[in-house]
Amino acid sequence: MELLSVIRRWHRRDHLPIREIERRTGLSRNTIRKYLRAESIEPRFQVPERPSRLDPFADKLRGWLVLEAARSRKNRRTARRLYEDLVTLGYDGSYGRVAAFIRQWKHEQHQARQTTGRGVFVPLCFQPGEAFQFDWGEDWAVIAGHRVKLQVAHTKLSFSRAFILRAYPLQTHEMLFDALTEAFRVLGGVPRRGIFDNMKTAVDRIGSGKARQVNLRFMALASHYLFETTFCNPAAGWEKGQIEKTVQDARRHIWQDLPAFPDLGALNAWLEARCLDCWERLQHIELARSIAEVHASERPHLMVPGRPFDGFVEQTKRVSPTCLIQFEGNRYSVPASFANRPVSLRVYPDKLRIIAEGQVLCVHDRIITRSHGVPGRTVYDWRHYLAVIQRKPGALRNGAPFTELPAAFRTLQDQLLRRPGGDREMAEILALVLQHDEQAVLCAVELALEDGVATKTHVLNTLHRLIDAKRTVVPRLDAPQALVLEHEPCADTGRYDILRRDSRHAS
Repeated sequence: MELLSVIRRWHRRDHLPIREIERRTGLSRNTIRKYLRAESIEPRFQVPERPSRLDPFADKLRGWLVLEAARSRKNRRTARRLYEDLVTLGYDGSYGRVAAFIRQWKHEQHQARQTTGRGVFVPLCFQPGEAFQFDWGEDWAVIAGHRVKLQVAHTKLSFSRAFILRAYPLQTHEMLFDALTEAFRVLGGVPRRGIFDNMKTAVDRIGSGKARQVNLRFMALASHYLFETTFCNPAAGWEKGQIEKTVQDARRHIWQDLPAFPDLGALNAWLEARCLDCWERLQHIELARSIAEVHASERPHLMVPGRPFDGFVEQTKRVSPTCLIQFEGNRYSVPASFANRPVSLRVYPDKLRIIAEGQVLCVHDRIITRSHGVPGRTVYDWRHYLAVIQRKPGALRNGAPFTELPAAFRTLQDQLLRRPGGDREMAEILALVLQHDEQAVLCAVELALEDGVATKTHVLNTLHRLIDAKRTVVPRLDAPQALVLEHEPCADTGRYDILRRDSRHAS
């Protein structure tokens, strides 16, 4: 192409004769005249059609390549294997010709995808308050001195591009519900439509086309916040390209400067503050304003959220004879009156609520362990076993739940268990917690220990004095130091004559 440009300049601009151009370039005069006559600025060479030994097998090989493209990458036949299969059919050409044919076929398929397939997109436009997009991402953070992998929920308004990040240990239903609830709180409202991919926490089964079997709890969430759900086609991330871009940008602009945090709550508070700061600093990609300014104009178009969605996942558990239920490899205690009975477990991102007979039996902090091979933990509440030790007081000596008693109870137990019948006496003292305030019972035990009388009777007397002192408020009496007689009585013996009147005397 450079030689053609030189020939055109010499002849058109410098007016050199063709003979001189022939001498300088070594090309024939006919070739030079042909280039100048064609007025072409780029040389084109016609490659003659040459027959190949692969031509009789071209259709067969092309069909094989179509079939192999539909298989998984690990199960596809290699070019060498395809060549060997052609040899068994009678092909006597070289392997290089087969490899060149395969490369050319893949190039043509790639060009077709770029021009008519997934390589072509249509720009999207959204109205204020019309839609939001949601997606999960994975990032690492230092929590309580340990480097842990977190699942980050990204929520973004499609019009104003305002976004919010929130980190969780897992991608489960209760985490998704909490992420959307917190996102609507920060964004100031709920758009009319939500765009999601086909995540398992929302879609139970993918049907043909846009048909989806949506999870019942996710449908309850959408019904609570009154937004429509739109699910992308499988492996079609460009249908929610804004949030896909946010996942990449957040990893570069936010997570690289991440400090260490004591717990997950501190991390989420920091992420919220950073997102609000980014709204102020970043310019909208289409409008000549910041994201915060565009979000302020979109906020009146959002639906005001009502009460937060109770985003729990409910499971039915049966309480073991040891008053425990099992969840995610860990065990949690339940009041002894529900042993060997079914209860309802409501799972929240950080709490576990155990429900039975329409009331909350107990609440435990949820333990989430991602390490494999680590034995599960058991969380006891000694109050749940007080009814058991009334019948079996000897269990106080080695009962695992009672290793977590308050210090005053432990000291009293050590003294009582040295006496005959002390285990039953200690069980009766602990049972006072079921009828009175625990802090009052604990205070009574501490006073009894200070007095050096560690008995049930003394603890009961002290407890009743504390309770009575709280219930009755006696006004303070301001008594004088000495009594003074203000009205001195007069001596009158005549008053006794009244007793003699109308009196009967014995005859």
